[in-house]
Amino acid sequence: MPNYQYKCRDKFSKETRGVMEAESEDAVAQRLIRMGFTPVSITEEKETGRSNKFSGSGIRIKFSELNMFTRQLATLQKAGLPILLSLNALAEQAQNKVFKEVIGQIIRDIESGSSLSGALEKYPRIFNNLYLNMVASGEAGGRLDDVLERLASLSEHDETIRLRIKSSTRYPIIVVVAMIIGFVVLTVLVVPRYAKIYAQYTTALPLPTQMLLWVNYAVTKLWWLLIIIGIAARFLFKQYINTKIGRFTWDSLKLKVPVFGPLLLKLSISRFTRITGTLMRSGIPILKILDISSGSTGNEVISKAITNIRDNVIEGKGIAEPMKVSGLFPPIVTQMVLVGEQTGKLDDLLIHVSNYYDEQVDYTINNLTSLIEPILIFVLGLGVLFMALGIFLPMWNLMSIFKK
Repeated sequence: MPNYQYKCRDKFSKETRGVMEAESEDAVAQRLIRMGFTPVSITEEKETGRSNKFSGSGIRIKFSELNMFTRQLATLQKAGLPILLSLNALAEQAQNKVFKEVIGQIIRDIESGSSLSGALEKYPRIFNNLYLNMVASGEAGGRLDDVLERLASLSEHDETIRLRIKSSTRYPIIVVVAMIIGFVVLTVLVVPRYAKIYAQYTTALPLPTQMLLWVNYAVTKLWWLLIIIGIAARFLFKQYINTKIGRFTWDSLKLKVPVFGPLLLKLSISRFTRITGTLMRSGIPILKILDISSGSTGNEVISKAITNIRDNVIEGKGIAEPMKVSGLFPPIVTQMVLVGEQTGKLDDLLIHVSNYYDEQVDYTINNLTSLIEPILIFVLGLGVLFMALGIFLPMWNLMSIFKK
C-alpha cells in the first residue's frame, strides 16, 4: 500500500503532520477523523525506500538519547496529549537523524493500526525486553504514563551509575595508559642505546635486561606478528565468551575481581530488585517478571540464579529460599524478600532493598579511587622495579669490571 503525507488539526486547532500507509486518500481521511483530527491536506508520498533503510534490527542509539525520549514521552502522556501527537512532537525535536526516522516509522505503524509496544518491537537494539513488556503492560492497564515514568526513572538511574563509574575510573585508566606509554618509549628508544654499550663488553646481561631486549626486538621487528596475534586472540576470546560455558566462566571471573567484583554484584542485585519491584507494581505476572529480570542482569551467573528462582516459583515455592540457596544474595536481601512474601508487600520491600544497595554502590563508587590505589601502586611499583633493574643492573656489573 502507498504512503500518504497528511496535514491535520486537532480539537485545539494545533497542526499535526505525518505519514500514513493506506489504500487511498479517503481511507487516510476517514482514519484521521476517527482519531479526532480534521484533515487539511493529504498527498501521496513517492517511494524512496527510506523506510526500509531504517526498519532493520541493527539500529542502535545512545543510552542518553533513549532516556531523553522516554522521559519526554512520559511527560507528554501525563499532560494528556494523544500518543501520536506526543510522538510527532518528539520526532520534530530529535537531533539524531536515524532516531528521528525510527520515531517516524513508529508513528506510521501506529497509524496503520499497530500498538505502541508492537511498533517498538521492530527495534530490539533500541528497546529491550524490559522496555517492551513494561510498555505493553501500561497499554493493557491504561496506565502508560505511569509505566513510562517508571521506565524513565530506571533508565536515568542506570545512566547515573554508568557516568559515576566512568568518572571514578578515569584517573586509574590515565595512570595505567601513561605507564604503558612510558614502558613502550623506554623499550623502543632507550634500551637499544644501552644495548650498544653493553655489546662492547663480554659480561653476561641480567635477566631483566635480556627481557627488555626481547621486548624491544618484538616491538620493532615483529610488530606485524604482534598485531596478528592480538587480532586472533581477540577473535578467539569473543568466540569463547559467546558460548554458554565461556560466558558463564567469564562472568564468574568478573565477580571475583578485587574491588570491581563486589561492586558488580551490588549493581546486579540492585538492578534485579528494582526491576522486579517496578514490574510487580506495573501488574506483570511474576513468572514473566523473572524472565525479564534474568535477561536484564548482564551476568550469566546471576541470570542462572534467577532462572532457578523461577523454576521454584513454577513448582509453587517462594522466592526467598532459592535466593538463599544460590549464595549470591546476602541474608538481608533474603530476609526482606521473605517478609515481603509473608506480608504481601514484596514490591515495596524489593524497592527498599534496591535503595539499600544503591547506598552501598554510592559508597563504593565514591571511594573507588582510594580502593584501587593500593593495587595501582603495587602494579606501578613492579613495573618501575622491572625497568630500573633492566637498565641499572648491567651498569653495576660494568662498574665492578672497571674496578678490577
